[in-house]
Amino acid sequence: MTRTATTDVAGSAGTGTGPGGAPARRLPERAVAPLRGLAGIAGLVAVLEVLPHTGLVSADYLPPASETVRALWHLLAEQAFWTALGDTLTGWGLGLAISVVAGVAAGLVIGSIPVLRAVTASTIEFLRPIPSVALIPIAVLLYGADLRSKLLLVVYASFWQVLVQVLAGIQDVDPVADDTARSYQLGTWGRLRHVMWPTALPYVMTGIRLAATVALILAVTAELVIGAPGLGQEIAVAQTSGAVPQVYALVLVTGLLGVAVNLVARAVERRALHWHQSVRTEVAV
Repeated sequence: MTRTATTDVAGSAGTGTGPGGAPARRLPERAVAPLRGLAGIAGLVAVLEVLPHTGLVSADYLPPASETVRALWHLLAEQAFWTALGDTLTGWGLGLAISVVAGVAAGLVIGSIPVLRAVTASTIEFLRPIPSVALIPIAVLLYGADLRSKLLLVVYASFWQVLVQVLAGIQDVDPVADDTARSYQLGTWGRLRHVMWPTALPYVMTGIRLAATVALILAVTAELVIGAPGLGQEIAVAQTSGAVPQVYALVLVTGLLGVAVNLVARAVERRALHWHQSVRTEVAV
């Protein structure tokens, strides 16, 4: 027998009673958790609003939250802001798509051929730790302050997130299941489709979720350092011109983008893995 885990309105998991001895009204834990998160954000905003007025931090370097919100409101009315946002999302989306396709394809091929995996293991472990920002001079030399420079950094950083997860998923395949598939004379494609892919899919979705966040970080970094068009470039211009509230407003936008990317990635993951135990919402009593 199963039921959805619940908690009462006050956030307690206890039973409790309401007026007249009636059971206290309860809210699902999934509904309470976002409310707690919003409370934390509200507290942070309050601190950022009050702190500059206390004199502990100069308002020239940390403006009140209200000024940041006003600057953000003005940005929303400017076409340049939306153009920069589109440039950032374009670099992020293209880089992520290339990384996912290349990472999944390479992972399935390398992981399904033991000899190939053994040969490439040292190369992967050598290339993977290289920071993408170390490639910035190469990207500038090859493509300048262009979309291709941004894509080079985004793809390099995100590709490894997907590849490593796919390889881990292939390695986690049950040998008994693989041998059973072979005994039923399933070919390479059949074993890949019916045995390897279902086992590797949770790993693949984890890699995609990690790659989505990394891709956004590198897209903004490339714009900030190289000067490629996008929100990062707008942050650099605002910082140079001394528009401090606008700098914080743009940083806030990038943070909101990161939250949105993570939420969308998790929603896609839950959708794709609705059958998997890790995303089931019911718990045994």
